[in-house]
Amino acid sequence: MNRNLTFVVTSLLFWGIGEGMFFNFVPIYLGKEFALGEEQIGLALGMFGFFSAVTHMPSGYLADRIGRRPLLISAWILGLASAFTMGISTALPFYLVGLFGYGLTAFVSSPLSSYVTAARGDMPVGTALSLVSASFNIGMALGPVTGGWIGDHYGMRMSYLVAAGIFIFSVASILFIKKQPLDKHDPEAPPINLWKNRGFISFLGMVGFAVFAMYLAQPLTPNFLEGVRKFSLSETGWIFSAGALGNALFAIGFSRLDPRKGFLYAQVLVMLFALIMWKGFGLPLFMLGYFLLGGFRAARPMAQAQGRELVHPSQMGLMYGTLETVNATIFIFTPPLAGYLFVIDPFLIYPLAMGLIVLAMMSTFIFSYRKVQHA
Repeated sequence: MNRNLTFVVTSLLFWGIGEGMFFNFVPIYLGKEFALGEEQIGLALGMFGFFSAVTHMPSGYLADRIGRRPLLISAWILGLASAFTMGISTALPFYLVGLFGYGLTAFVSSPLSSYVTAARGDMPVGTALSLVSASFNIGMALGPVTGGWIGDHYGMRMSYLVAAGIFIFSVASILFIKKQPLDKHDPEAPPINLWKNRGFISFLGMVGFAVFAMYLAQPLTPNFLEGVRKFSLSETGWIFSAGALGNALFAIGFSRLDPRKGFLYAQVLVMLFALIMWKGFGLPLFMLGYFLLGGFRAARPMAQAQGRELVHPSQMGLMYGTLETVNATIFIFTPPLAGYLFVIDPFLIYPLAMGLIVLAMMSTFIFSYRKVQHA
């Protein structure tokens, strides 16, 4: 790795530790601290997804036009301020300001992916993106156990404050990355407009459906574990840590796979997660289920690596931003739907998700990017 990737990886490791201490507990925190029901929690998470979704395409466009480093630093500082805001909040409106502010930091995804792609040297795109994803998720594996223990002993608000302190080290590390030159296209031979790129548009539809199928069972599963399966915060923390470990290990393991095959394998893993949540019993088995859920995170760099092959380098930021916008849009309406289904029957969502994933795998097999055909 060159020095820039080293600082990015270090910064994401610290950020993963901090985020892991509170992020998976947000649905539980909204229920316990502010007495929200599952449908209300689903709406709050949907709004979080909205604030994430609106940022991706503008940030991707700006990354192509003004550079990636300023956007990365801005996102890191906003995330630190948002975590601190959530930690000091005792009223729901103030907490939601911090939560939705944290959602806005999702604009970092496009410039971060563009920065890593440009800084990767001789590494394949999928390998470089999986590497930084793994560093973040290794941190996430350490955070939930600590956050759950702090929540049981000192209250969940303290987890936010400790996380904010850890974020300071992450911000300090990201400040050391260097700016990159902007990618330009030949004005005499401009690339095809992104919205007229039929291969990319069909690819977006395939990815969107797959993400929806894989995400549907996730938003209210923390409440399912705490309210239906009756796990304590500390036990839930162990489950979340197993999930973060799976995120890291699968990201590393998938980094050498063909991205198309990796995306398919990821969907199989998430389907096994849904099966275990539906029919499983006992802490070790639920830890295994969340470990397999690591396929969901591993799918992201696999999709990005495929999308990168469909556009010109000068469109890289906008392409990543568009891909992230599709994903984030799904995160808007899926949590309210999950909350509605949870009220009907908390077990219903898991077989439904499994059936949708089977359809998504068929769609992936038909529409995902093939190198030979592209060449």
